[in-house]
Amino acid sequence: MSDVNKTIQKWHASFKKGTDFDSWGQLVEAIDEYQILARQLQKEVQSTTNSSDFTEEQKCTQSKEEFKLEELKKLESIIQNILTYNKEFPFDVQPVPLRKILAPGEEENLELEEEEDAATGAGSTEAFPPRAPGTLLPRLPSEPGMSLLTIKIEKIGLKDAGQCIDPYMTISVKDLNGIDLNPVQDTPVATRKEDTYIHFSVDVEIQRHVEKLPKGAAIFFEFKHYKPKKRFTSTKCFAFMEMDEIKPGPIVIELYKKPTDFKRKKLQLLTKKQLYLHLHQTLHKDS
Repeated sequence: MSDVNKTIQKWHASFKKGTDFDSWGQLVEAIDEYQILARQLQKEVQSTTNSSDFTEEQKCTQSKEEFKLEELKKLESIIQNILTYNKEFPFDVQPVPLRKILAPGEEENLELEEEEDAATGAGSTEAFPPRAPGTLLPRLPSEPGMSLLTIKIEKIGLKDAGQCIDPYMTISVKDLNGIDLNPVQDTPVATRKEDTYIHFSVDVEIQRHVEKLPKGAAIFFEFKHYKPKKRFTSTKCFAFMEMDEIKPGPIVIELYKKPTDFKRKKLQLLTKKQLYLHLHQTLHKDS
């Protein structure tokens, strides 16, 4: 079997695994598989050494914000027969700019780039252009005696806030081993920046009742922004909240240097300056 056929077979196996999880309602596992497949496909699209294996038409780089499961399943025959597939794409997609998707751990040597990027940028007060919504999820149904948590991400303080392009937050809930407990969510791109702050003013609905979160769990907030010179979206810093910090009202939490340490073993503060992530918590309890 040729290398390209082996590659296609691997893509199909990953796709089938993801849609199976999706069909069974195992959303966290499905998202993991889709992200693995997305990285594999994006890597192939950006490849120059293997450009002869696939034509430009086969290297489809279009996407949209979300797909239904029944739409995704229509892609199976395309993945299996990509070398000979010449029919119309099964549903509408919109072109998006090509941006590199980084696998976990690929950002570990990028810290020095922050100072380099800070040398260029706009003024201290500027509105970001409107962007398509992120992947925020609705609030879960209430259950008697159970609490749901809404976290409003108000703003983040950064010394080079004015230079950050297309900034957004990735929110995840992890156990002590860094394993996802809930689906990962992305905010829309921030609405405005002012002085040393980037303002989000967006509500995030935590996708599990507070009473069902295991001991030692934490809610992570990864601040990400686009680097045009490198053509990828990078994690600049992260913050997290532990279970004993869940309480109604405002909270200010510290920022840590990347790479994101989901196990919370080797934490390094981003800066000695008093710059933090500002949040506001609301608990909804069905009595």
